[in-house]
Amino acid sequence: MNDTTQRPELPDHLAIDARSPFYNAAVFQHDIGIRFNGKERTDVEEYCISEAWVKVPAGKTRDRHGKPLLIKVKGTVEAYYS
Repeated sequence: MNDTTQRPELPDHLAIDARSPFYNAAVFQHDIGIRFNGKERTDVEEYCISEAWVKVPAGKTRDRHGKPLLIKVKGTVEAYYS
């Protein structure tokens, strides 16, 4: 698996929402995986490795703008390119 394109280094804090100051479009050009407490998570909206937390949707609940209501869960976070 020899990738010819250079992948940017994964940031310590990254968010999916484009309006967030922690959004990085260059990182999302590649597939990213998140391992939280040793398990693969596919529903992570935002993470911070140094502070050891992820934000995930709280079921099907929505805020007043129609976006998923997020909860912060603490634990070991590992981000990697898949």
